[in-house]
Amino acid sequence: MSNDLHAAYIAPAGAAKGAISMGAPDLTRHPPRSPRTRLGGYVHLPRLIDKARAQIAGTNGDFHFDCPMDKRFWAFTGIAPEAMFAEIESGKSDSELLAFVQANTRKHPSEIAEWSRWFEQLTPSAPDSREFFNEIHRKNAPQREDIATWFDWLELDDYVTFGGRP
Repeated sequence: MSNDLHAAYIAPAGAAKGAISMGAPDLTRHPPRSPRTRLGGYVHLPRLIDKARAQIAGTNGDFHFDCPMDKRFWAFTGIAPEAMFAEIESGKSDSELLAFVQANTRKHPSEIAEWSRWFEQLTPSAPDSREFFNEIHRKNAPQREDIATWFDWLELDDYVTFGGRP
């Protein structure tokens, strides 16, 4: 490895002042991680962590920890939101938080993979949910026919909310 490449890897330019802080994300300036981002095979877990860290820092903006999407994670894992929040509040890293989840959930990797696939493909089903989904879809990108799942919807909403053009 060249010295320049090694130096850039050890001290990336993104770590400079003004960069996005993953330890205390400012969700008034950028969205949390995509719901598709996995940690330990779990979709949505990194996003949930980002929202909690931002809430602790007072920079969560319009993002809410323990929202209906988060509740799907709690239902699958059996972890109480208060317990997870306490672990996040203690300053644990993503790896340490994953260890907490694994210690408190006895899920086989195949169960996690199947749940993540299911969650990634989840569409609004109740009429009120469909109405809300369609309202935001219509506002953000009515011409987009590829917005079908909640994850599609969240990614589009995050993108448009922070200045992207659909």
